[in-house]
Amino acid sequence: MKKKSAKGISKKVDPITELKDIRSIKKCLQDNPRDLCLFTIGINTNLRASDLVRISVGMVNDLNVGDELVLIEKKTEKERRISLNRDCIDTIQNLINSFKQPRKDDSQLFRGRQGDIKPIGVNYLVNKWVKIINLKGKYGAHSLRKTFGYHMRVQHKVSIPILMQIFNHHSQKQTLDYLCVQPDEIKEVYMLGVG
Repeated sequence: MKKKSAKGISKKVDPITELKDIRSIKKCLQDNPRDLCLFTIGINTNLRASDLVRISVGMVNDLNVGDELVLIEKKTEKERRISLNRDCIDTIQNLINSFKQPRKDDSQLFRGRQGDIKPIGVNYLVNKWVKIINLKGKYGAHSLRKTFGYHMRVQHKVSIPILMQIFNHHSQKQTLDYLCVQPDEIKEVYMLGVG
């Protein structure tokens, strides 16, 4: 049975596993600085949608590559420090430069026509983006966070203990299940052969 958050967003979603699909979504969002920035930060950090939507202009306005985004996580109430890579910084600066009117430091970075974007809005946007590229599977706001973890493990070979710490998980099994990589890794072990 799927777990539901308090807001009704399903947490049993898939990561975006193919780099070609990530590139396709980025290409589709090229003319939408807000959505491209939201997607880019989402897949390059382990932030939940509830934290992505709380990023203010002042938190990121003067950051350079390698600088830390510092925030208090809504779910855990713990301080989270995340170093931002070039993709994140570039899309943040592009978004800020696209503002028709300068925004105050305490203004939310991700706003829509009707005001600040909520986590359920992120869920809607992710579903819209994957439909645009005709990506099959179960996706939602949490797919961004899972995509980060999946690619850190599969593409960059980040260790499970490090990912456990990043995601604040209590066991390696929890992290492997969360990242949707365990069956593939087990299959690879059997395919190695002995002798």
